Amino acid sequence: MASHFRSYIWDPVLIVSQIVLMQCIYYSFLGLWLAGVDSLVHTNRSLDQIFSYGHLGFSSIQGRLSMMAFFLNSLTCALGLWFFIRRGKQCLDFTVTVHFFHMIGCWIYNAHLPAALSWWLVNIACMALMAVLGEYLCMRTELRAIPVNTGPKSNL
Repeated sequence: MASHFRSYIWDPVLIVSQIVLMQCIYYSFLGLWLAGVDSLVHTNRSLDQIFSYGHLGFSSIQGRLSMMAFFLNSLTCALGLWFFIRRGKQCLDFTVTVHFFHMIGCWIYNAHLPAALSWWLVNIACMALMAVLGEYLCMRTELRAIPVNTGPKSNL
């Protein structure tokens, strides 16, 4: 007889709501990290920092700080995967989905696909960091020992 342990049913409403939740986490925490970085160097905040690929670069201090905010956001989103997705094998799926929608948003905002190598390198590295850390946290939770009642045994 087949085991029903961790049997899941197809629930598109749950999946879509998790995608929307992860997008909200991604953009809200990216905005917070960028606001924190901007307060350090006293620059103006704008949507260009999130969607324009020209702001991510190695040549300026603002570009390097923006890249740092993207990497910190990957750590925050990995925690979001751990708290809300809770399945190690779904972490890569949700990570790629979040970054795919971010790429579509950048494409719409700039009216063309991002062409800067630094944008692609930062997003691929952030995707890898978010997926690996999210999977690690979820797998650690999934593989936690199941407590077994270790009370006194009855003598039958």
